[in-house]
Amino acid sequence: MPIIELIILLACLVLLSNVLSHYLVAIPVSLIQVGLGLGVALLLNVQVKLQTDWFMLVFIAPMLYNDGRQFPKQELWELRGAIFGNAIILVFVTTILGGFLIHILIPTIPMAVSIALAAILSPTDPVAVQSISEGVELPQEILHLVSGESLINDASGLIGFKYALAAAVTGSFVLSRAIGDFFYISLVGLAVGLALITVIQLIRDLLRREGINDTVFNVVLQIMTPFAIYFIAEEWFHASGVVAVVAAGVLEHIQNSHEILDAPELRLVTEKVWNVIVYLLNGIVFLILGIELPVATKATIQGAHTNTFHAIFDVLIVWGILLLIRVAWTYGYMVLHRKEKPSLRIAALSGLSGVRGAITMAGVFTIPTVIANGDAFPERALVLFIAAGVIIVSLIAATAILPLMVSKSLPFVTRGSSPDGDDTVLAAEADEPDELDAAGLDPNRDQISYERARIYILQLAVRSIEEQRRPENQRAVYDLMLDQQFQIRRLEMVSQTADQLAPMLTDELQLRLVALNGEREAVHEMVAAHETTKLAAQVYLRRIDRREQRIEQASHHAGLPTLRSLRVILSRAMQGVRLWLAPADSDALRAEQLKIQRSASKAAIKALSQYLKRTDVNEQQFDRQALYHLIVNYRNRIESARADHSLPRADYERQLRTLRIKSLGAERAGVQHLLESGRISLRTAAKLRQFINYSENLVMLNDVDVDED
Repeated sequence: MPIIELIILLACLVLLSNVLSHYLVAIPVSLIQVGLGLGVALLLNVQVKLQTDWFMLVFIAPMLYNDGRQFPKQELWELRGAIFGNAIILVFVTTILGGFLIHILIPTIPMAVSIALAAILSPTDPVAVQSISEGVELPQEILHLVSGESLINDASGLIGFKYALAAAVTGSFVLSRAIGDFFYISLVGLAVGLALITVIQLIRDLLRREGINDTVFNVVLQIMTPFAIYFIAEEWFHASGVVAVVAAGVLEHIQNSHEILDAPELRLVTEKVWNVIVYLLNGIVFLILGIELPVATKATIQGAHTNTFHAIFDVLIVWGILLLIRVAWTYGYMVLHRKEKPSLRIAALSGLSGVRGAITMAGVFTIPTVIANGDAFPERALVLFIAAGVIIVSLIAATAILPLMVSKSLPFVTRGSSPDGDDTVLAAEADEPDELDAAGLDPNRDQISYERARIYILQLAVRSIEEQRRPENQRAVYDLMLDQQFQIRRLEMVSQTADQLAPMLTDELQLRLVALNGEREAVHEMVAAHETTKLAAQVYLRRIDRREQRIEQASHHAGLPTLRSLRVILSRAMQGVRLWLAPADSDALRAEQLKIQRSASKAAIKALSQYLKRTDVNEQQFDRQALYHLIVNYRNRIESARADHSLPRADYERQLRTLRIKSLGAERAGVQHLLESGRISLRTAAKLRQFINYSENLVMLNDVDVDED
């Protein structure tokens, strides 16, 4: 498959995997991506010619650089000795001891090859480790230790794999030379990374002082940094590009505090761009893993000299060896550290969090097919099978076993799949007499979620817009209020549990049916009074019937909103085509329709009012937000159906912008009130303010576009 088509296919599969993960919440998105990759490899015969040089440059370098940028610098500094000791000593122990045990338990794999296999399996995914470890509530020092170790052990694991593989290929191994090369590659890579990022920072500062502070230019410069550092370290100095980019990322993270103050826009845009890049790169890496699985396992499955079930057992043996080494190491650290009470359970949790991924897959495919004397590389097919199998088993084990050990679901994420949610949760709701009650907020709780806070400030925005309503701007007011109401309803759907949502939807559907009956009666009265034609009335009544049918279907098929939405879109499209192909008198029919819409909408509001005043109806049982949303919807329909709209489009857009800016001011005031009252955390306040700032910038940008036109 041509490279461009392959990239487009992989990007689409990354998007599809994240859509599927929304519904398959118990399965990590990484496993879904592996499955999709395996599917396209088997069904579409898609192949990726994996070359380690470009794979490390394009995928691993930017992801490790970003990992370094994201790691907490205070914890990294406080635990620097333990972290670097783990990253070197633990990898060394895993490589030597693990390789020895693999050779003993699987004698067909030579010692040098066993050591190479253990070395390439030692690196772990730092984001997966941290997300799992946080979910199982490891002690903070253990959490930062295993996270920091997983950040840095990529380099030492790759270096160990390189020399073990060289020994397997050539049949010779010089310890002194290997140690010397190890220190050269590591220390020179560290120096190159630190030096280059320092030079790049100086160039950035110089350009800013010269007035070259364009945001797009600086973002591109920052994105290109890891690629340049990796390439220079590898090609010019023959050092470790992995060490160089990790060191550069950590130093860039330590030195970027002034950038937040001097260029906040650059900081925000850079982070968003990095999120997009890592999101795609990480997803593509796991897709490639799935695509390469048939290549890695085909020779073993089809080979006559190796039993497939025995090979699967070998995978479990190797994974068990690696797990035991990590558990023993973590337990030993707790014994020596003395600040943490030794716990075998915590050691087991931290060991299970060691998920293997991209580095292992990139390295294992560099194993040559022949050795120096021309013979076939010993047990290459089995080694590929074991490496791929350990990656899959580590993912499945973390997903299946850890929740059982902690009796709860875990926020299992890897690079590029971190959720963008807040860490606060909602408890049970209670009554509240002031404006917080209108948003369903209980003052007796400490903090509320991001979604509930959004609902509260949006309701303040709606109130602010309604206060600005005047006869000359009613259309803009109701259009904007309706938009805000739709946002509120969507957020309510997300923030409510299924038990809370069911009665709310039932009440809303009941109110909508009452309103539709009011519309239907009004249309019949207009026909009886000869205020409209029978043709126009029949068309409008069919619309009422379709809306009522959708409501009834929604009450019985609440789980298929996507299919219902598709049917609505198709229905509206067909209706538009019919009107476009209608005869010349369609303008008169449209005028009649608008007239009916005005009268029917007024009748619907009146029907709702009369229904709630009935003695057999308890007005308090209905959700006030649902009722208000329905009334605003009908008021908007009345205003949009007016025949005397003479306001120019430009004036209407100007009214919308003015109202929107004032509503954003109300939203800002609401965020400040929630923050000062202790109802939201600083993190939630920052997210809310960032959303408001983006919205305001969009309003201003549209204003500039209109002025230029």
